[in-house]
Amino acid sequence: MSLGIFRLSLILAGVLSGGRTFVSPFAPAADVAQFYRDNVAAARVQGLLLFGSAVPLGIFAATVYARQLRLGIKVPGPAIGYFGGITAAIFLMFSGLLTWLLSRPEITTDITLTQALAFLAFATGGVGFVVGLGLLVAGLAVPALILKFVPRWLAWAGLVVAALSELSFLSLGLEPLQFLLPIGRFAGMLWLVAIGFLLPVNRAAANRIPGSVDPGGAPTRTAAARRTQS
Repeated sequence: MSLGIFRLSLILAGVLSGGRTFVSPFAPAADVAQFYRDNVAAARVQGLLLFGSAVPLGIFAATVYARQLRLGIKVPGPAIGYFGGITAAIFLMFSGLLTWLLSRPEITTDITLTQALAFLAFATGGVGFVVGLGLLVAGLAVPALILKFVPRWLAWAGLVVAALSELSFLSLGLEPLQFLLPIGRFAGMLWLVAIGFLLPVNRAAANRIPGSVDPGGAPTRTAAARRTQS
């Protein structure tokens, strides 16, 4: 749901701004202020929906954390993922609120303040959100890979996305690395959609996965039976 609301925010903002993409905070301060003065409705709607998209993300983080505990996973992964998910949700809320502030005409009369808020909205909704999201993905991917709860290719894909997301913090000092931000954002959210469907709900469901192992490292009943038959 979080991904759907975020995509809706992009679509509506694009429609309300007449197809114009949101101005980069790295543009000249006068251009940044002028863009937000000319696109009040687009900024307001996007800020509202960004804030709203953070709520289901936080709920998802809490839900999968509880699911991992039901599976008996006793490694740091679930806690790391929960921390990352809540961090990503909070940063996304901040970004939404800052974008909403940029829709206020009394704010955009101050060019310097407008650019400062645009930078802050970019940092919280970009690096802050993506790094947190990467921790959520990693906290799910590592236990899923070790315990074979999902296909190996999916778990490894999650680890790659998580690594790229964590490296995105380097874009604060190296602007060319900003291409990591959309990769982490969209690939990470799509991966979470997939893992949400495939991660077992409880131990009984996990035991039905061929080749999986229990959190203590022993093969499940299904895997042990297959070995005996072979």
